[in-house]
Amino acid sequence: MAGSLTVVGTGIRAGVQLTPEAREALVRADEVLFVVAEEVAEGFLRRLRPDARSLHDLYEPGLRRRETYARMTEAILAPVLAGREVCAAFYGHPGVFTAPAHEAVRRARAAGREARMLPGVSAEDALFADLGLDPGATGCLSYEATDFLVRRRRLDPTALLVLWQVSVLGRRDYTSEPDGTHLPVLAERLLRVYPPEHEAILYEASPYPIGDAVVRRVRLADLPRAPLPRLATLVVPPLRRPRRDLRTMARLGLSPDPRP
Repeated sequence: MAGSLTVVGTGIRAGVQLTPEAREALVRADEVLFVVAEEVAEGFLRRLRPDARSLHDLYEPGLRRRETYARMTEAILAPVLAGREVCAAFYGHPGVFTAPAHEAVRRARAAGREARMLPGVSAEDALFADLGLDPGATGCLSYEATDFLVRRRRLDPTALLVLWQVSVLGRRDYTSEPDGTHLPVLAERLLRVYPPEHEAILYEASPYPIGDAVVRRVRLADLPRAPLPRLATLVVPPLRRPRRDLRTMARLGLSPDPRP
C-alpha cells in the first residue's frame, strides 16, 4: 500500500461539530494522530478511536513553535511514508493556524502519496455566530496579532478587525498560559486610529458542547491591563460607516439609497 494522508478538523465544540466526512476518515484510517485544545475533545476522539495518538507531548515550554511544528510534521509523515492510511485531526479547522497540517499535506503529495484536507468549523465561524457579527455587512480585516504589529499591517476603521492569538502576543515559544506582557504595544498601535473609549471584545469560543463563549468587553484605553482568556482573540468593531463613492456608483448604475 502506498500510504495516504487525510487531515481533518474536530470543530470548536468537542464531539458535536465533527463533520460526517471527517468522522468517516477517522474511523477508516489505519492510524489516527491528533492535536486538540481540551481534554473533552481528546476524550471524544479516544472513544471514537481508542488507538489514536496525541501529538501534544511534542510541545515543550521554551521550545520555538516552529521547531514543534517541524516535529509534528515528521510524526504525521512517518506512517504515511511507511504505507499506512493516516488521519491527522486538529482542533477547529485543520487549515487555520495549523502549519504542520499544510506542510504534511504538501510533503506527502511531493512524495507521491495521496493527501487531502477536509474543512471544519473554525474559531472564526464560532466568533461570527457568538458575537452576532456579519463580515459581509462591514468587511473584515483578520490578522495574527504579532504579525499585525511587526509587519505594520494597514488598518481600516470602517471594517471589523479580528486579531488572533492575542494571548501569546510577541512570543515564538509554546506556553499554556496567556501572556499579556505586550498588550501595551498593541494598544498603542490601535489608539493611533481608534479613540480611547472605543469598545473592543476579548473573545474565546467555548470548546464544550454545553457552555457559553468568553466575551469580555474592554475600552481600548484599558486593554493593556485587561485579563486575557487562555485562547484570546481581540475583536474591534468598526468605528464608523465607510463613505460611498457616488461617481463609481453612477458608473455601476447604482442609485444612492437613503442611508448615510
